[in-house]
Amino acid sequence: MTTESFTSGVVPGGWPVLGHVWPLMSRPIAFLTSLPRYGDLVEMRLGTTHVYVPCHPELLRRTLTDDRLFDKGGKYYDRAREMAGNGVATCAHKDHRRQRRLLQPAFQRAQLARYAAVMEQEIADLTESWSSPQDIDAYPELYRLALRTVTRTLFSAQVDDATVDRIRCSFDVVFSGFFRQMFLPRAVLRLPLPGNLRHRRALRHLRETMRQVIADSRADNDENNVLAGLLAAHDAEGAQVSDAELYDQTVTVLAAGSETVASTLTWALYLLSENADAQAQLQAEADAALAKPVATWDDRTNLPYAQRVVNETIRLYPAGWLFTRVTTSDTELAGRTLKAGTTVVITPVPVHRNAGIFEHADRFAPDRWLPERMAGLPQSAFAGFGGGARKCIGDDYGIGECTLALASIAKQWDVRTLPGADVRPVPLAAFYRPRRLPLRLTRRERT
Repeated sequence: MTTESFTSGVVPGGWPVLGHVWPLMSRPIAFLTSLPRYGDLVEMRLGTTHVYVPCHPELLRRTLTDDRLFDKGGKYYDRAREMAGNGVATCAHKDHRRQRRLLQPAFQRAQLARYAAVMEQEIADLTESWSSPQDIDAYPELYRLALRTVTRTLFSAQVDDATVDRIRCSFDVVFSGFFRQMFLPRAVLRLPLPGNLRHRRALRHLRETMRQVIADSRADNDENNVLAGLLAAHDAEGAQVSDAELYDQTVTVLAAGSETVASTLTWALYLLSENADAQAQLQAEADAALAKPVATWDDRTNLPYAQRVVNETIRLYPAGWLFTRVTTSDTELAGRTLKAGTTVVITPVPVHRNAGIFEHADRFAPDRWLPERMAGLPQSAFAGFGGGARKCIGDDYGIGECTLALASIAKQWDVRTLPGADVRPVPLAAFYRPRRLPLRLTRRERT
């Protein structure tokens, strides 16, 4: 497609000083879904900074795959690294290949099958702890599941509950105010305000906890976890991974493996509870496929509908809903000249919810991911895990855990949303999740 085939425009209505930050953070899905009406590439403001958002799948593909030109850098990533470290998800292009090679062995198929035993046990422990009827606040419940699972696969099955809880408390503060820390002026962040003090304290506690866990893991003989692989790894020059890099990588894996999985599972249960036919179809598949109450890693091939539910949930509510790239040299995109240092906002939402790409784009329709219906989709029509060399290294891990959890819940429980749900997103949070989703779980009666 030629450059002339694309359109560009400017998003109206920015506020003084804030620009478009308020609608972006307060109603992100609605705001981002509206952007394609202004062009395939749109200009808006984050504070006083002019940024560009690709709203066409081809432009999204270009920015995702050319990470040398559209690099992870600039002031927003500098701040992200202060919170999440300089790991494989946040590092610049020049560091990415080395970091990915160090982590890649930990996410190979043989290793994922070993991690699955932890997933299965944690899912069993959670579902067996429920009585009928059981009322839960979905996200905290599923977050504990995801964090316990990724902590035990990252470090060791011996990590105690108190350590997991310390990590949870720190993450809750650090990532709930993630975009606040990214977008507010530094002068404001230096003030001794309650939110700033909580953030500093949580970040300090997180670093202390992670250093202790890493030190403990050095003395552990368990070789079947991610950290053991990193401790044994050497780069191309033969150097071992430093303690600082161990911290960066483990925080990256912990955050991605807990926050994204929990967010996706929460939204999936919400969508299933609001769509009786989809819930019934998932239950029928689980009944036919699972010999036991909890799904195993080998069951995944017999759970295609569950995997379609996961994909459709990510299309509608991508946990990793917004990040940025910065141009490393002057370039053209959709006929616009972007100077070196220009910020490009990467979000799958304008493409995922584009009615010109997906029929009835606002509807929950898992069967749109049947192979024959996917055949006509453009590249990057689905970008829930990024793309190119920077595609999420743990995508198979995340989809696998979500598939096992959903099938196991569907096998045993009916799910419905209770009054009092507030599915507006947590404002300024790094990962897209609802504020409160109370669910009632009732054990299924089967003849």
